[in-house]
Amino acid sequence: MHRDAGIDWQRNKLLALVRAGTVEFRDINEQPDALAHFGASLDDIRRRLHATDEDGRLIVGADVAVALWRIKPGEGWLAALFGNRLALPATRFGYDRFADLLFAWNKWCGRW
Repeated sequence: MHRDAGIDWQRNKLLALVRAGTVEFRDINEQPDALAHFGASLDDIRRRLHATDEDGRLIVGADVAVALWRIKPGEGWLAALFGNRLALPATRFGYDRFADLLFAWNKWCGRW
């Protein structure tokens, strides 16, 4: 199995949502100030997922993952499991710690 198979599978599901017009994607490398009006810096965006909901409100981190799980076919169960009222605080905590480590690793490796 390809070592990035899981990432490729998720990317393909997200791209299908983009092609269907369900999700709009902005590349921060091409539009680094896309969320500046929300006060989000480039490092903020690199550290955690950022998105706007259908009402134009900013959502960040684990809340973006939960929102995507809700609309991706076959992943509603992940939203129900990790995005429910009881689990969401732990989901946010775990996501934020992982995001912090990944961000620090990428900075240390000189990727940004």
